[in-house]
Amino acid sequence: MDPRLLVGADTMDDAAVVQIGDDQAVVFTADFITPLVDEARLWGRIAAVNSLSDIYAMGGQPLAALNLVAWPRELPPEMLLDVLQGGAAAAAEAACLIAGGHTVEDREPKYGLAVLGLIHPDAILRNRGARPGDRLYLTKPLGTGILTTAIKAEFASQDQQAAAVQSMITLNRTAAHAAVAAGAHAMTDVTGFGLLGHLTEMLGDDRDLGIRLSATAVPWLPGAREQMAMGMIPRGAYRNREAFSARVQWDTDQRDPTEMLLFDPQTSGGLLIALPPAAADAFAAQAVAEGHDWPCLGHFTNTGNIRICD
Repeated sequence: MDPRLLVGADTMDDAAVVQIGDDQAVVFTADFITPLVDEARLWGRIAAVNSLSDIYAMGGQPLAALNLVAWPRELPPEMLLDVLQGGAAAAAEAACLIAGGHTVEDREPKYGLAVLGLIHPDAILRNRGARPGDRLYLTKPLGTGILTTAIKAEFASQDQQAAAVQSMITLNRTAAHAAVAAGAHAMTDVTGFGLLGHLTEMLGDDRDLGIRLSATAVPWLPGAREQMAMGMIPRGAYRNREAFSARVQWDTDQRDPTEMLLFDPQTSGGLLIALPPAAADAFAAQAVAEGHDWPCLGHFTNTGNIRICD
């Protein structure tokens, strides 16, 4: 293992980190997605915010990015321009340069970014590092997988679609900066593995570390519960349940109405943050000052599992 590689693939973290000096490292990632909404510009913005999130999840600052595009010959180039403009708008909001990119022909459109950022080697926030007693925070509500499934099936209302889109185009920058300032012990973002999948990653191989999670504290996007009850559950949620149920213990009657939401794969989801108890009040105050609701979902324990309670 090259000592310059500070974060690699072994812990399934959000991005790789390579040290380039005593006080500087580069953090880099790549991500792309298929269309989630009909409007090309909105899809481009969602895809770019989703890609940038991995840099924020490490505690880094995005610097530059390359467009990654797969495009069918049958779709007009004007639509691709809209996608790229949506991505460029998100990158500009993040103060991140778009420096070029690469395009291939494909049967299904795909778009995202390869992103390069900067971070101090001593300031890296990994997905592992939480300690018993740490408070667990989530900075966006869940339900984008369920609602985008409903959008594709044309079952979602305009209000439900608007809520999902607004969540997905919101950068995790403010929450990441607040977590770093509060002295977070660990951080990751909620994406394809769902809440319980990414919580399992935060536990890692430590069989003593656990989490007590309040089911009633988990925030939902408007309409997610109703759409889930109608069967608008993506296949990825079932795959996540199969993959990540081993360390989950249910001590609540909320399992039936909640389980698939907690396994719902998210696009451009919020940050999961492990904070020392002494920093919790300052972090909550920062959320209020910024006009956000970042709920505490529970705390880390020494039980070795994810115990879900009321």
